[in-house]
Amino acid sequence: MILDLHAHSIKSDDGRAKVQNYCQWIKTRNIPIDGFVLTEHRQFDNESDYSDLAAKHGITILKGSEVETEYGHVLVFGVTQALQEAFDFTNIHLALADVIAACNAHGAVAVPCHPGRKRVGMAAHLEEHGVPSGVNIVEVFNGGSRGEEDQVAQEMANEQNYLGIGGSDAHIVSHIGRCATKFEDTIHNEQELVDALKAGRFEAIKLQQEAS
Repeated sequence: MILDLHAHSIKSDDGRAKVQNYCQWIKTRNIPIDGFVLTEHRQFDNESDYSDLAAKHGITILKGSEVETEYGHVLVFGVTQALQEAFDFTNIHLALADVIAACNAHGAVAVPCHPGRKRVGMAAHLEEHGVPSGVNIVEVFNGGSRGEEDQVAQEMANEQNYLGIGGSDAHIVSHIGRCATKFEDTIHNEQELVDALKAGRFEAIKLQQEAS
């Protein structure tokens, strides 16, 4: 099963895509993914229910979050109410150690994203802060990466023995599915996604990188 693990809708402050339009684009353009995860910036979208939309289009639509730490941006999968109470998702100065500890305590997974990117990527902060403990997975393919950013991410992952995921980091409809993650298991919900990530039964893939 192939999922794009990093996408943003109009719920994010800089997102310009409606979820319905993502679904239509995937189907009309035959984008080879089975679904995507909405990782809205500095929040978890408790309000939206995409189950009818998912059923209509035959696409798995899951929800996560993207938070900000001293090591850069971090995707969080398996968000629960308890996790939301454990730390402030809106805080742009979160400690990565606190995010990881909270995720471990509440059955979630924290994944530093676009780690090869300047300022908002993990690799840029290793010299200052050192290698963080508790990181097992990083995003090695990001659809919004430029230059050697993905290469930096892959090299860091290899050096630290991290597993790698892929995500489009789509903010507009035409970018969905540029990068994704191929899972050995079928995933229907956020808990199954967490289980598959923790089991390491996946690989990052690039699907398309041409300019839109």
